[in-house]
Amino acid sequence: MTTTLKTNLAEYPVTKAIRDGRVRSDIVTLDCCGPKEAHNGFKAMLRENTFDCGELAIVTYLQAKAFNKPYVLLPLPISGRFQHHCAGFNKELFDLKPKDIEGKKVGVRTYAQTTGLWIRGILQHEYGVDLNKVTWMTVGEGHLAEYIDPPNCVRLPKGADIGQMMLDGELVATLQGNDLPDDPCVKYLVPDAKNAAKEWFKREGVVPINHMFAVHEKLSKERPDIVREIFRMLVESRNLTEGGVPDPYPPVGLEANRKGLQLAIDWAYEQKIIPNKLSVDELFDGTTAALEA
Repeated sequence: MTTTLKTNLAEYPVTKAIRDGRVRSDIVTLDCCGPKEAHNGFKAMLRENTFDCGELAIVTYLQAKAFNKPYVLLPLPISGRFQHHCAGFNKELFDLKPKDIEGKKVGVRTYAQTTGLWIRGILQHEYGVDLNKVTWMTVGEGHLAEYIDPPNCVRLPKGADIGQMMLDGELVATLQGNDLPDDPCVKYLVPDAKNAAKEWFKREGVVPINHMFAVHEKLSKERPDIVREIFRMLVESRNLTEGGVPDPYPPVGLEANRKGLQLAIDWAYEQKIIPNKLSVDELFDGTTAALEA
């Protein structure tokens, strides 16, 4: 008998083979009933148990673990990318070096957004920015009801467009990733961002993780066979990626991702996104920790 699971999994090149039915299972059906953009389902997954399993941003999962939400991680990133290009400013209004944002207002969709975590960590550890001296202007709350933004965050009015506010000079810069305005006056805050990312990877060997896959802990306890099957499906879909998985890309397996996960934990704690420092191993259980491609 096949078990059907409500699943929050968007369509990307690495998940397309699951979504279009090329990857199937005799024991589990993933009903991908979440929103088109998976992040719009995170709140429902963690506050209302709407989904049995699905992708979660790594920061969202770290918060879920810190606040004792009943989900366990699979050692398989769904997405990841370099983040050095994710901060921008209007070069016609400002000539900024990273430390110049201290004492200024910088926009970010939500403070606990994963893109924000990574680019702030880069600004702090690579360029010496004191993150506590920046006023972070946000347009939304975090996915966890228990989470409260740090005191140097200010909520903008509902519907505020931080990209436009940056272009207009109301914000000195924004952390937006691919949502940075497509405007010739936008310049990356990190100098020579593309090469800076390459050099960082040579040194650190980590592609920053964006989303990973999580399952309800009850499912992992009662049906470890299903959890192993979900992992198999995700790996098979990843292997069927048209054109191949980008290189470099976050790898599969706990040990292969340990350094990247530890970095996310360390920076989330430093940035007051999680209240206590977690260990990498407590993100997994006996079933999921053993999963390997």
